[in-house]
Amino acid sequence: METTDPRGLAEDLAGDLAQDLARGVARGGLPDDAPELPQVLYDAPAAVLMIDLDERRVVYANAAAVELTGDRVSLPVDIDAWGDAAGLTDLGGKRMSETSSPLSLVAAGIPVAGEPVAVRDAARRGSSATEEQREASEGRLLWVTGFLLGPGGLGDAGEQLPVPEELRSRALVVFLQLSGSEHGDRRRLEVLRDRAVVATDMSFTITDPRRKDGPLIWVNPSFTRLTGYRAEDAVGRNCRFLQGRNTDQAAVERIRAALRAQEPITEVLLNYRRDGTAFWNQVSISPVVDGAGDLVNFVGVQNDVTERVLVEQERRAALADAEEARSQLRLLAEATTHMTEALGVDDACHGLARLVVPQLADLCAVDLLDRPGSGMPRRVAVAARDRADEDRISRMADLRDYRAGRDSTTGQVLATGEPVLLSDLPEHGTDRYDGDPAAAELYDRLRMRSAIVVPLRARGKVLGALTLITQHPYGRRYGQKDLHLATDLAGRVGLTVDNARLYEREHAAAATLQHSLLPAVPEVGGLQLAARYRVGTDGNQVGGDWYDVLPLPDGAVGIAVGDVVGHDLSAAAAMGQLRGVLRSYAWDGGRPGSVLDRCDQLVQGLEMASMATAVYARLEPPDASGDRVLRYANAGHPAPLLLTREGELRRLDEHLSPMIGVVPTLGRAGEEGRTESTLTVPAGALLLLYTDGLTDVAGEDADERADLLERTLQEIPADSPAQAVVDRVLAVCEPDHLRDDIAVLAVRLEG
Repeated sequence: METTDPRGLAEDLAGDLAQDLARGVARGGLPDDAPELPQVLYDAPAAVLMIDLDERRVVYANAAAVELTGDRVSLPVDIDAWGDAAGLTDLGGKRMSETSSPLSLVAAGIPVAGEPVAVRDAARRGSSATEEQREASEGRLLWVTGFLLGPGGLGDAGEQLPVPEELRSRALVVFLQLSGSEHGDRRRLEVLRDRAVVATDMSFTITDPRRKDGPLIWVNPSFTRLTGYRAEDAVGRNCRFLQGRNTDQAAVERIRAALRAQEPITEVLLNYRRDGTAFWNQVSISPVVDGAGDLVNFVGVQNDVTERVLVEQERRAALADAEEARSQLRLLAEATTHMTEALGVDDACHGLARLVVPQLADLCAVDLLDRPGSGMPRRVAVAARDRADEDRISRMADLRDYRAGRDSTTGQVLATGEPVLLSDLPEHGTDRYDGDPAAAELYDRLRMRSAIVVPLRARGKVLGALTLITQHPYGRRYGQKDLHLATDLAGRVGLTVDNARLYEREHAAAATLQHSLLPAVPEVGGLQLAARYRVGTDGNQVGGDWYDVLPLPDGAVGIAVGDVVGHDLSAAAAMGQLRGVLRSYAWDGGRPGSVLDRCDQLVQGLEMASMATAVYARLEPPDASGDRVLRYANAGHPAPLLLTREGELRRLDEHLSPMIGVVPTLGRAGEEGRTESTLTVPAGALLLLYTDGLTDVAGEDADERADLLERTLQEIPADSPAQAVVDRVLAVCEPDHLRDDIAVLAVRLEG
């Protein structure tokens, strides 16, 4: 590696040898005795390393490279450990492992066009070395060049060399000795210039930090080709003349900080050529110090990486577009799910407003027409990042005339059914609402930046409008993509609103029907009666639950509770029919089992209902002590509860029979019908009948719910009126989320 002609060595080896090595690696094939290594490296007249980029380890060192370490390391070895063993330092004496060394750069996949390093020769720096040998070991300079063997890492400009697959994650590092013990500033500059001239495809510059403003003192021809500036235009000026209006000042400041700290740095900057065209410039700057450790120069390497940056920007833009598309799909999916689960128009609109803020907007408002074609909107839902803005955007609707066709964006959308995109709203409220100071003040406080107003449509009708707004200073500017998303979202909302209105109309009709079918609890001498009906949220919020109290001609009292399967208008209608049939059979004075059998036969014969459960009880007139005989039959219904004045609780679950509508032949000619149970109910006792909405709750144990009901009933004071009993039972036992209807009937015997 010794030479007295650094210029010749730099030209002959750093240039030609490196390219010969590259071609040899790419084309020479692999020797049989070294399957990981090209044969061309064996006879290289320089120290050569091969680095595994994946492992960041030296996997091969030729004889000249082994000489650097004194044969004290075994391969493979970590790149920093090899540098320490070879005695490599920067020109200031710092170990390579403590700096951003050329070896570390190459190991990180960054080519090194050429950097000087110092070496303390392993054979001469030991304790047994003579003073002359130790002095000779000081100041030896090596020039380091690193090449990547993967695609794009080899070859002349425009040349693409094939690389064996097993070498695509490898790099070559070549060490050339520049001088022996020459340390003068003039000789060091000459050596740097010589090496820079060789690197004709890399732009090299040298600056003098000892002069005012650190000017360029030399540039190579590649710099002039890269930037368009002649050498005489550049020398004497600070290289900031390459910067322009879009150069990242944060990156510039990082470079300045590294120069002040005398540390190497690599940054990618947007620079400008002499003709004004922009290019992305990868700038690598390394400090150069003299033998005393004083800074004398900075060496810069510039590389046009515009194509690489543009490809990366396109990749990032594609990823951003893909993520935006996924985010939009998630928003639409969430909106669809919410709309499906919404229980009414207002619930759907409030949920939508909360969903789009903050995912799509900073402010959101939903306006609905009272009825299609009326032209009079009502602001039914608002949402905002700042809760205080929700009141402001609501008041804005009170101040502005949003009627269809009037002078407002919302009125325009309601009248035409066409969406409006306002990408850039005026900064000041007076520009937006000239002549309306109250609205202008609200506008300023809302800090509006960009807006979208889209119609809510369904079945060819405009039902309302959805308004999305972003706010200063952080809200984004809406574009066509946002408009398309908002239009899609509004279409789903419009259909939900229309369906919800249809549902509400059907529900109102069903609720009216059901309430008309449920009887008012009559006043019966000797009995306290109380009933409650709770509407569930399943189906149309109506169903087939019912209760009934019927004073009979013979002085007895008929008591019934039942539940028709289903939660819709059909179930409510079937409940009314079944209740009427049961009342007519009970009026005839039939026994409870017979009444239920006759109801079953009529229900199946006329197909009044698919299935139903029911309990019918006949409470006979009281005897002299006030006690009453109770006869009851049960067709698949939850067992009634009887609580005596002494606190004894009895579950009336004897003689259970199938549900109504299940067994076609039950109670018909020749077939045994439902049986009944008879017991005496003492005066002061309480009878509680209920439907399964109280005990059968999704996700909860039915037995535990039944135990809760019984404990609650037993804890109620014995003299509590029937009304208080019903209120307490519902307060404790009603489910938190009521899905099914509940009917409760309490009967207390007086006396």
